[in-house]
Amino acid sequence: QVQLLESGGGSVQAGGSLRLSCAGSGYMYTMYCMAWFRQAPGKSREGVATIDSDGLTTYADSVKGRFTISVDNAKNILYLQMDDLKPDDTAVYYCAREEGRIWPGCAREGEYIHWGQGTQVTVSV
Repeated sequence: QVQLLESGGGSVQAGGSLRLSCAGSGYMYTMYCMAWFRQAPGKSREGVATIDSDGLTTYADSVKGRFTISVDNAKNILYLQMDDLKPDDTAVYYCAREEGRIWPGCAREGEYIHWGQGTQVTVSV
């Protein structure tokens, strides 16, 4: 069974950086979509970045140029490098995986079956 565990969250001042990690286990397929989502207090969960098994990436407009998604397939770890953080980036960040298939942009939150428990990121002014 696929399990995902996020780490790396914390508190940082605006302009700072954090790197989130998502350690996975139980993978059964080499074809996959993976993504980072986030949910701020009082808001719906939103997509932040995606990556598929072909290495294609997408980013939300709000994080383009500041965040970088990457994956170490040998270690089964998904990363999110977050630079120039802003208070609006404050949220719980979740990683997600769906495997055995990919779809355009790896978007559509509802397609993801496997989710981590989330890690809190807080950015202060």
